[in-house]
Amino acid sequence: MLRVGLTGGIGAGKSEVSRRLAAEGAVVIDADRLAREVVEPGTEGLAAVVAEFGEGVLRPDGALDRERLGEIVFADEGRLKALNAIVHPLVGRRTQELFDAAPRDAVVVYDVPLLTENHHTGMYDLVVVVDAPTETQVHRLVTDRGMSEEQARARIAAQATREQRRAIADVVIDNSGDLSALERQIAELWKTLQARAAEHA
Repeated sequence: MLRVGLTGGIGAGKSEVSRRLAAEGAVVIDADRLAREVVEPGTEGLAAVVAEFGEGVLRPDGALDRERLGEIVFADEGRLKALNAIVHPLVGRRTQELFDAAPRDAVVVYDVPLLTENHHTGMYDLVVVVDAPTETQVHRLVTDRGMSEEQARARIAAQATREQRRAIADVVIDNSGDLSALERQIAELWKTLQARAAEHA
């Protein structure tokens, strides 16, 4: 099994690369999706969040009110640490279950936005960084996600820099061009990953 960390700044196109690798046959584990999954209604994660933060973080339907919780934790580092202490171990456990369930010869891609910031590169056999110029990121966030330019630049500034991400990369996917250029790079990357996976099997 080959463990691949996939990351990239907001608007760089990481999700597109993740989808295309899944279409090639990679087992993709989406960190953001797992973080949502472990606090769905009826889970021990949601019960723990409510015990820590109170019923006020629930919507009327019993689901987690992410916006309300976000307002609490992002204004208070101590509260954010308390939330992470609940969610991170649950995500870690679920991730391990998915790794364990993957075939021995699989290419397992762990799609994680904050890989650079969390200093977890040692968990992976290979780190792939999806990169695009800042102005391209801003344009995509404004055009595709409806952000204002100010919001887009603030979100980009809150993450690791392009240089920091490129510094941890074994492979950089340049997503500044068109889809055909991206497809060529992914085809080449997939050949590399399959070869490395065969060595690890």
